[in-house]
Amino acid sequence: MKILVDENLDGMDIRLKEKGYDAYSVRKLQLEGKKLGSDYSIINYARENNMIIVTKDTEFRKASQENNFPLILLDDEEILKVIVEKLQKF
Repeated sequence: MKILVDENLDGMDIRLKEKGYDAYSVRKLQLEGKKLGSDYSIINYARENNMIIVTKDTEFRKASQENNFPLILLDDEEILKVIVEKLQKF
């Protein structure tokens, strides 16, 4: 499974690699010369390379639903779930 980490989570690719995942950073790919300046180009790159996108950008949700591509969205709702889950342990 290949993972494409959006710019708003820069550095998470390194942490995922440390956990054994095949993760790539949009920002690092841009520095290598890849043209990933728009959500559309990021989606296309992920699709062409069989990647799951990980992002905090809520605009990706609609694009994911409309274009049927895999997405892990770490928005406020997901963060709230984690907080509630941890609070229930107290």
